[in-house]
Amino acid sequence: MVAVVTVLGVDACAAGWVGVELRDGRFAGARLSSDLRSLLREAPVTGGGGDFGVVAVDMPLGLLDTGWRQADTEAAALLGRLRSSVFRVPPHAVWQEEEYEAANRRCRELTGTGLSRQSWGLAVKLREANGCLADAGSDRLFEVHPEVSFRALAGGQSLPHRKKSWAGQMARRSLLEAAGVVIPDGLGDVGRVAPDDVLDAAAAAWSAHRIALRRARSLPDPPQRDARGRQVAIWY
Repeated sequence: MVAVVTVLGVDACAAGWVGVELRDGRFAGARLSSDLRSLLREAPVTGGGGDFGVVAVDMPLGLLDTGWRQADTEAAALLGRLRSSVFRVPPHAVWQEEEYEAANRRCRELTGTGLSRQSWGLAVKLREANGCLADAGSDRLFEVHPEVSFRALAGGQSLPHRKKSWAGQMARRSLLEAAGVVIPDGLGDVGRVAPDDVLDAAAAAWSAHRIALRRARSLPDPPQRDARGRQVAIWY
């Protein structure tokens, strides 16, 4: 019997986290949770039948002790005019600070450059996601960046319209549909999530499917490693 490949793509949203599930590359459901651990407890895991349990998350996973991550530098270069959707992730110690001012000082000490308030705005969910990485293991959780995934869906071309625009959302939905990921109009509770977050979760799921099939690529290639030897990379 051929195993069914079941994966989950996850994006942070105002209500918490939104997930899109694919089975054999096709839409199989969407879910919403206020915390990532609850979402992952419901996610598919590798079972006796050989199913995959890959979860791809649009959030930095893996923090270095010193310096900047190569993944962010390479993703920004790849995206060109959409490079502002990528932010550089500073070392682990920066995210241990409780307040922005202290984090900004620590970032300057360790990298020579300050930390933007926009980047610091992800601190709570970044810590949450990396806590889940420690629990679930890097063989199940993978970092993705939706714009990198959409670029791959578009044949290596960055999209001309930003994801919050009507044209941008229609283009991204069309790319997903061409790849077999058809998102229905009715999504229940998930329907109250911002459209770009649902599309980002779907793009993450598309990349998760590629990871499960061992067809994905990474930035950088090969990945960097953190102090524990875990991969630090953006997959697509």
